Amino acid sequence: MGPLSAPPCTLHITWKELLLTVLLFIFWNPPTTAQVTIEAQPTKVSEGKDVLLLVHNLPQNLTGYIWYKGQIMDLHQFITAYTIDTETIISGPAYSGRETVYSNASLLIQNVTKNDTGSYTIQIIKRGDKIKRVTGHFTLYHGPHVPRIFSPLTYYHSGRTLYLSCFADSNPPAEYCWTIDGKFLQSGQELSPRITTEHSGLYGCSARNSATGRERSTFKRIKVF
Repeated sequence: MGPLSAPPCTLHITWKELLLTVLLFIFWNPPTTAQVTIEAQPTKVSEGKDVLLLVHNLPQNLTGYIWYKGQIMDLHQFITAYTIDTETIISGPAYSGRETVYSNASLLIQNVTKNDTGSYTIQIIKRGDKIKRVTGHFTLYHGPHVPRIFSPLTYYHSGRTLYLSCFADSNPPAEYCWTIDGKFLQSGQELSPRITTEHSGLYGCSARNSATGRERSTFKRIKVF
């Protein structure tokens, strides 16, 4: 039998040496710069309310900011700009009069409408012509608008099936209920009972948005022969 191989060398490190190693690692490897982000406050806003696009982790040595509607830095989508040295604010083609830009780069949009929902891009300009672009967005709760009742017919024969459907533009989607001559029939977006002459009357569809708290109604008269 040949000679046994030597055991591997074992390295003994004390907790003080380990602590020193960690401290040196932190000293020579500083944390990376945090990424610039956009936070919508609130993230989900109802139509007619205000929303603030708050910018976090701005870099140093900035000269100004430019805000655009959408994800593309296009002149037609240019909302507003802020120059830091002169504290000058410039309005662009997409400025509606409801936007306010602040010195910390945040953008306030007042009395938001359905057309305001979507993405917004800030162009951050640093000294030395260095440019950074960040995009954020918010969700808009709106509606419901006045609903519409859809029916293939206005006059029906007894014994047939009545078919009515209702739709209202709304986010989140609306909740629906049906009435006839003011009396509750059922909930749901569609109505399809088998009918007799007793089903003649004024049919109403109500659409309600639980997020905005709004409710709108519309009516359609149906005759059964």
